[in-house]
Amino acid sequence: MKSPHLLLCLLAFSAALRAQIPASRSTPFPVRVTVDAAKSQGELRRIWRYFGADEPNYATMKDGQKLLGQLGELAPKQVYFRAHNLLTSGDGTPALKWGSTNAYTEDAEGRPVYDWRGIDRIFDSYLQRGVRPLVQIGFMPEAMSTKPQPYRHEWRPGMPYNLIYTGWTQPPKDYVKWEELAYRWALHAVERYGAEEVSHWWWEVWNEANNQPNGYWGGSAEDFRRLHDHAIAGVRRAFPAARVGGPHTAGHGGQFMKDFLEHCLHGTNYATGQKGTPLDFVAFHAKGSPTTVDGHVRMGISAQLKTIDTAFTTLASYPELKGIPVIIGESDPEGCAACQGPQMAYRNGTMYSSYTAAVFARKHDLAARHGINLEGAVTWAFTFEDQPYFAGFRQVASNGLAMSVLNVFRMYARMGRQRIEATSTNQLPLDRMVQDGVRAEADVGVLASRDDRSVTVMVWHYHDDDLPGPDAAVEFAISGLPRELGSVRLEHLRIDQQHSNSYAAWLRLGSPVAPSVAQYAELEKAGMLTALSAEPATVPVKEGTCSGVFALPRQAVSLLRLTWN
Repeated sequence: MKSPHLLLCLLAFSAALRAQIPASRSTPFPVRVTVDAAKSQGELRRIWRYFGADEPNYATMKDGQKLLGQLGELAPKQVYFRAHNLLTSGDGTPALKWGSTNAYTEDAEGRPVYDWRGIDRIFDSYLQRGVRPLVQIGFMPEAMSTKPQPYRHEWRPGMPYNLIYTGWTQPPKDYVKWEELAYRWALHAVERYGAEEVSHWWWEVWNEANNQPNGYWGGSAEDFRRLHDHAIAGVRRAFPAARVGGPHTAGHGGQFMKDFLEHCLHGTNYATGQKGTPLDFVAFHAKGSPTTVDGHVRMGISAQLKTIDTAFTTLASYPELKGIPVIIGESDPEGCAACQGPQMAYRNGTMYSSYTAAVFARKHDLAARHGINLEGAVTWAFTFEDQPYFAGFRQVASNGLAMSVLNVFRMYARMGRQRIEATSTNQLPLDRMVQDGVRAEADVGVLASRDDRSVTVMVWHYHDDDLPGPDAAVEFAISGLPRELGSVRLEHLRIDQQHSNSYAAWLRLGSPVAPSVAQYAELEKAGMLTALSAEPATVPVKEGTCSGVFALPRQAVSLLRLTWN
């Protein structure tokens, strides 16, 4: 028989949730979540605090600066941003899959001309808002490209993707000039921002150079290693304390990754002639593979997890790399943020947010399994300025409105520093997720943490198929609390169709093309991370344990935060 304290807790939760969550169309299924705050599983790494985009110039615009501020608030000076096109030639006008700074040109005699104003505007926008650069040294300036024409592409959604690969993908005419460009850039960064600040940055070369010769890199694998060595030599010459690495392969990189690692660890450096190339971190990319099935989106979380699992296996096979920071330099449900299409219809709503909650938890698990020092996973999603509201791009905000996926990161930002033991009767085993994804029963998973006077529990309800399904009837028990506690404050934050969801609110308003001032304010409010109740509840604790129940709709994410004095 349940104790009076437990019954009171259950009744309080049940009443509050019945008042705020519509009844499911089908019978809820039971889920038991158990958390033991006394059983630490080590540090809960803040791997979620990395973001990125193809289009660097959006960071200097009104919505980009607003979003950078929101990202920086998640973890000031600990959030990082990786952008393409920081060395691309042009006037700084942004476009889809494009950006430019004009950092390098040449005069009539072929002498280098350096202009850092474009990069400064971008990095100033980051740093003023608590965000630091993950510096990508690329792409090839027009004056340095071996095949410069055509240079600026005119790609737009619906056109063949390979149209973007123009003169900026090519190797340099002169690797010494390329090295000097990296040297001058790093030297300027230290002079402008100070050595202490720049010592926290990451520096890497190019993007997905294993997709050659008809991709981001137009040279050979050996050409890339030469490119990398010279750029890193330039950065380290300017600032010996710079943190440098790579290679940011598409996928796990296969033989390209192994050859790169062997070269950095044991090969002859193309720039210095000495053994090896400095390697302070290793990076690769991992993407899912959504499709459409019978008119609905089916996500491919398994593909993303398999890539991570394979990459971690490779990295763990090198004793020299034990403990080295690893960054998943792009980590997303699929490949092209600026593309549109039926299989990408998950992006605006709660499918994206529930996927993100589920996949980040498994990244932690895979890193622990392989003994990987997972520093971060870059969500390749930012915002697209002056596009229609909720246009179907992969982004975390639209026209200055935070989307539901951004609220998952707000939830992660509230997690404590210590991971604690947590289980769910409906959390799919890691091996099954990697192999098959979520194709039968739903994944109702849990990730829990604690600090000195708080416990935070994230629970998600995810399925690969974007279809209606029954609610999860979650009954939870959190043990291991200080035994002298008689009660705790409980805040229950939620992402679903009614909470923390600007897109659903926009649909309820009739999908206005141009929201009024009042409508925009309503949508801004809807995009904030919100709680099920206006005030935290006071719930009883009996012998170090608090229990409760709540309904969790499909694609919803809950964050339970217990605090005490």
